[in-house]
Parts: sequence; C-alpha cells; structure tokens
Amino acid sequence: MDETALSLGTIDVSYLSTSADCSISRCKHSSEEWGECNSRPTLFRSATLKWKEALLSRKRPFVGRCCYVCTPQSRDNFFNSSIPSLGLRNVIYINETHTRYRGWLARRFCYVLFVQERDVHKGMFAKNLTENVLNNSRVQKAIVDEASEPSAPGSFAQADPKAVNKVKKKARKILQEMVANVSPALIRLTGWVLLKLFNSFFWNIQIHRGQIEMVKAATEMNLPLIFLPVHKSHIDYLLLTFILFCHNIKAPYIAAGNNLNIPIFSTLIRKLGGFFIRRKLDQSPDGRKDFLYRALLYVHIEELLRQQQFLEIFLEGTRSRSGKTSGARAGLLSVVVDALFSNATPDVLIIPVGISYDRIIEGHYNSEQLGKPKKNESLWSIARGVFRMLRKNYGCVRVDFAQPFSLKEYVNSQSQKPVPAPLSLEQALLPAILPSRPNDTVDESTEASLPSSRDITSEPFRRELISNLAEHILFTANKSCAVMSTHIVACLLLYRHRQGTDLSRLVEDFFSMKEEVLARDFDLGFSGNSDDVVMHAIHLLGNCVNITNTSRNNEFFITPSTTIPAVFELNFYSNGVLHVFIKEAIIACSLHAVQSRRYRNGTNGVSPSLISQEHLVRKAASLCYLLSNEFTVSLPCQVIYQVCHESVERLIQYGILLVAEQDDQEDVSPSLTEQQWDKKLPEPLSWRSDEEDEDSDFGEEQRDCYLKVSQSQEHQQYITFLQRLLGPLLEAYSSAVIFVHNFSGPVSESEYLQKLHRHLISRTEKNVAVYAESATYSHVKNAVKVFKEIGVFSQTKQRKDTILELGTTFLPQRNRQKLLEFIMGFMVL
Repeated sequence: MDETALSLGTIDVSYLSTSADCSISRCKHSSEEWGECNSRPTLFRSATLKWKEALLSRKRPFVGRCCYVCTPQSRDNFFNSSIPSLGLRNVIYINETHTRYRGWLARRFCYVLFVQERDVHKGMFAKNLTENVLNNSRVQKAIVDEASEPSAPGSFAQADPKAVNKVKKKARKILQEMVANVSPALIRLTGWVLLKLFNSFFWNIQIHRGQIEMVKAATEMNLPLIFLPVHKSHIDYLLLTFILFCHNIKAPYIAAGNNLNIPIFSTLIRKLGGFFIRRKLDQSPDGRKDFLYRALLYVHIEELLRQQQFLEIFLEGTRSRSGKTSGARAGLLSVVVDALFSNATPDVLIIPVGISYDRIIEGHYNSEQLGKPKKNESLWSIARGVFRMLRKNYGCVRVDFAQPFSLKEYVNSQSQKPVPAPLSLEQALLPAILPSRPNDTVDESTEASLPSSRDITSEPFRRELISNLAEHILFTANKSCAVMSTHIVACLLLYRHRQGTDLSRLVEDFFSMKEEVLARDFDLGFSGNSDDVVMHAIHLLGNCVNITNTSRNNEFFITPSTTIPAVFELNFYSNGVLHVFIKEAIIACSLHAVQSRRYRNGTNGVSPSLISQEHLVRKAASLCYLLSNEFTVSLPCQVIYQVCHESVERLIQYGILLVAEQDDQEDVSPSLTEQQWDKKLPEPLSWRSDEEDEDSDFGEEQRDCYLKVSQSQEHQQYITFLQRLLGPLLEAYSSAVIFVHNFSGPVSESEYLQKLHRHLISRTEKNVAVYAESATYSHVKNAVKVFKEIGVFSQTKQRKDTILELGTTFLPQRNRQKLLEFIMGFMVL
C-alpha cells in the first residue's frame, strides 16, 4: 500500500499531489459546487451534497511557516516549493515495505524489523551530565553560598567543609531527579509497544512529510533543536518522541513536571529522555528563593545545549483544560535564551509543534472545570488509564511541525527594531471603559520606561524579549493545529444548532464549515465523505450528543445534550476551531456594540445603518484586550489595531460588510460621543503608522470610510454564528462583574474564585445562564485575572495566598456599572 493512502476506518483518506490522480479513484464535485470555494468562503451556504467529497480538488494549505518580519532568513531556510506537495502519511501504518525485508515472515514481524532498523544508539545522547553540572563554576558558587549561613546582617561566615559536603550531596540528589539517563534499547522497545498501542486506540496519526523533511534538514545543522508543542494530553510526551524515532531523528530530552515523578513510571520516563522539574522553582521551606535549584536547572539545560541535544518544552506548563492554548510560562525558555546570550551554543533552532486529537485520551476535564481539585497522578491511575484506553477508540491524531527558525536571528531582529513600551491592560482598556476618567492617556514617561538602546544585557529588554518569543511560539503552534471533525461538529451543535437539527442539515453545514476553515489557510485533520465523517465525530462525542429517529423521511435528529458536564465537554472540543474564526467573531460582536450604542445615544443626524470603520476597529481592539487572557489574535510583532482593520477588510471582501456609497458618506461626521471616545485613546494605540504614505490604503479615504451590514439571510446567519462563539466568554465576564457589585473584602483569591465559580454554576443550574459553558472554572480564573490587571482588584501577597480588595478606580459603584455596560455592549441577548 502506498504511504500516501491512509485508512480512516471505513473512510478513505487519500493525499495525492495532483488532482489528475484523484480522478482515477474518486468522483469530483461539479464545477458549480467547487468553483466559488477557491475564491472566497462559502459563508455556510447550504448545498445539496450529491457527490462523494475529496479535499484533493482544492489546494491544501501548508501551515507553520515562520514569521517573515522577525525571522526573514529562517523563512527561506529548510523550505522549497516542493515541500507542501509531499503530502501526509500515517505514522502508525507500518508494513514490510518500511523494512529491508520481504515475504511472509517480514509481514508477520514488520513492527519488530522496523523498530530494529531505527537509528538510535548511546553515542547520540549527552555524556557525563551530572559531573559536568556539579563541576560548573555557577553551581560551585551556589553550593558555597548555600553552605554559608549568615552570621550577621550583610555578612557571611566562611563555609564549613562539612556544610559544603552536605550541600553537595543535596545537589547530587536533586540532579538524580533532574538528569535523564537515556536507554536506546528501551526507546526501541517502547517504539514497538507504542506501535501496538497506538494502532489499537487511534485510527491514524497523521504527519506532513514536508514538515518532517524540514526538521531533518534542521538536524543536519549541528545545532540544538527545541521542540515546543501545545499541551493537550498526557500522551503528548510520548507522541513526539515516537514520531521522531520513526523518522530516525534523535529523541529530545523532555521537561516534565515533578507531579509525574511516580515510582516505576518515573524510571521509564527518564530512560526515554524525560527529566523532572519542580512546578514552582521557589519551594524552600523558609519561603526564600532556592538559588541552588535554580543554578542546577540552568546549568543542566546549558550543558544539554552545549552537547547539541534536543529539548522538548511545554510552554503552557500544564495541559489545557479549556481546549484553547493557555498562556505561556516562559521559565525554561528564558534559560535557553540565557544560554544563547552566554555563548553556550552558537545558535538554537526553535520548532513550534501543533497537536490535534479527535478525542483526547483523558476524554474531558469536566471535574476540574466543575471546580473539583485536580487528582494527583499515581501508578494506579496510570494503569487504569491504560486499560481504559485499550477498550476505546479515540479517532485520529494530527501532528504539525512548524518551520524551524533561528533563535539568534530572532534576538538580533528584536534588538535592532525600535518598539514602543508595551501597554498594560489597564492603560489599553480604561480609556474605553471609563471615557470620562481624567489622566488616562499614556504620558511620555511610559514610553521612556523601555530602554532606548535595546541591549541584550538590559533586564527589561530581556524580559520583554522572552515574553514576546513565548507568545510568538504559542501563536505559531496554535495556528498550526489542524481542525478535527469533532471540533466542527461540537461547534455546530453548540453555536448553530443548539436546539437540534436533522442529520442531513448538519452534514451540509459541516461541509460548508470545512470549506470555511480551508479558505482561511487552516488545515483539516480528516477527509472523506461528509456523512461518514460526521457520524464518526458523533460516535466519538458519545453521550454529549443525542440521536433520535423522526418519522419524517426516517431522518435522524441530532441534539446536543443539555447536562452541564456534556455542555462543558462539547465546549472543550468546540474550542479547537475557535482560533479559526476568532478575529471575525470579535468584529461581529463589535458591530453589535457600535450599533447598540448608537441607537441608545442617538445618531446625531447620521444614518443609523452607517458604521464608522475607524470606530469599529477601535471597538474591536478594546474587545481583543479584554479577552487577551483567553486567546491571542496577533503576533507580538503585529499591531493589534492593524490586525482588526484587516479583519474588517476581510468581511468587506466576503460581502458581509458593504462600503457605503459616496453620496451616503458625504456630510457624515462622527458623533460627539465617538469623538470624545477616540480622543481618550492613547496615541500609541493608533493602528496607522506615521510613516504611512497618504496614497496608501491607510490614507484619508480609508479613515473616512463608512460601512453597512449586508441584510442577506445567509450573511445575517453567519454574523449571528460568530457572535454566539464569544457568547459564553462575554456572559462569564459580565456575570463576574455583577458578582463584584456585592464584593465584601478583603478576601483571599482562592476563596473568591470558589465563590464566583459557585455563583456561575448556580446560574446554570437554575437555567438563568444563556450559555451553560460560561460557568467553566477556566473562565472564572481568566475573568479574575483580567479584573486584577485593569484595576478592579488590588492584590497583596500574604504567605502563600493572594488577598484581593477593590481597587481605588472601581470603588465607586458607577465605575463598576460602566464596566458591566462595556462588556454587555458586545453581547447579543
């Protein structure tokens, strides 16, 4: 069997480079059905599906190209025009053609032969790690400092040799937990076991050949590679190592949390390249910073990079409980950057990795989203998990390796371009929430807070660099994640057919939404006949979906389950497609906010159907800031206002927004309210560059542009769908503001989070909530985090907890009311 032909159960999944090959084995869509799809999205246009579908008749997007602004040279490396046409392959489909042998015996033992022929040996991995780390001058100094107890304030006694030896033993014990002892024999054995296991509970694991070729080319540069995947499941740890092993690429050293340091299991993880680190670095009993542990961790990573080893780091720190990419925790990444600064390695190649599952092996995270504490991992829980997996099928998996880019080039590009000081959330949002509040523009001292010379030795620049790098990587990894069939079906059931729909209608909308995803340059993790794929997704979603047989045409009627756990689970999988439509969803909600505000405040002689494009963009930008802890809409090197402007232009291109005729735009001026609101926005927020040419798209004609909303039924339905996507978030935030009205502080943050979460769950149980999924615990945490950042709460640290009090800005009830009105303005009730 050709590797380009994959098996998705009964669904044929073929990826051939030319449509000519496709015509041999597949029926094509008629030109009428496919013609418009190549030019613009279908906007959920219903169509009669008479033909079997194949994605081969349109070009699949190639995802994961690195940033042309920050790393233009890397963008040209490892890539050529033939890379995208190499297509996909199923990693776990192994037969005799993947070995050097042929015949009946080779077919019977093809897994053993394949694993035996993989290139893995002891010389590939790090040597003398423990001794090299202990002999490092930085670690030696940390040991002496730890052994030297302060005899008087500001002075240290000479270190006692016995105390030094005691601290050395402590350091060696820490390294026993931290240092991996890779076993090539165990890697081979695990490769064989995983081939068996993965074939039993996954239908296929898809990778793109072109992406693997880029990774292989990167390994030939004799530089350390850092793989940075999104983190959705515990299986992520093994999945990446398995794929690299199958392609003769050296296994990376994997940074794992010490919560997985379980007897027996931890030994297996270390033999496969895993090393355990603390979830929190400062865990000394007296509450002081543990400088010894920090030094050991820093030098350990530095030594791995010096020996040109590969690393696998999960920037999110923990598995995503919401289905969306979580915020970056750049602790280990900062160590990699510092190692580059100290010339431990000439360069480092960064590879973001996107991972998508039809269904994660954990199934869901409902218990934690319902507020229950996370259960600690144990050997028994791992054993139960393995047995549970063997009894189920979890569908398909897709892994995408983004284009490798040079960390050195990224650092140099950041140090050479002047970038204004990043705005805090308070500076960005308060002018929109409290337009009458004085002194809320950004003064010159704010911009001066960033060093004028962007020197790599400057601590503020270093922190900004690492933060932007982490955000850059996560954005690229998230954009590389393929959209799975369960994501689309869950999204349609929650936000288009919440009251249920016929199976035929669901299939039609599934096909249309699939085309929408491809039109936006995101890839799909499935292919085949839409009827089969939809039934496959419904089967995997299990009890979250109800199927009834109607008497009309013997049609199946599909409805999402209304129980809280089921809605939470559907929301988890629906969030897998949210990043595709998030920018347009923000514009759609901003449209409602602008229109409703104008109806409330009067139009001042302006036609109520006309919307200022400038005002719409600014409104959308403020919503992006409000929801910045939920998702990222742009790269750090992009201006958020320009990203919103481009999203508006895209909706104009689709015909959803219409540019008003010249006659309608004459004698139109912004209302008094709009003018006051615009003036309150700090000048650094402007999405127009001062260097823009007057004849450019950002010229005077564009600034004065007024828009109308298309009134066609399909466009209105699409806008409603986009607005519903953000409905749960906006309802959670608005409910959190209402809860703040009765705030009686001070109160510990953990206690307040529990009270707020119980309030949201109570609203859902009483059927007060419009969206039951608004009560997830992740929404509660993110809402409180935003409130702290914009000044609703002030916080003080007391021992291991944080104490919350109302901030001075929001002590007046009217300001909290304005915050509520600001959020409610985006909601479509």
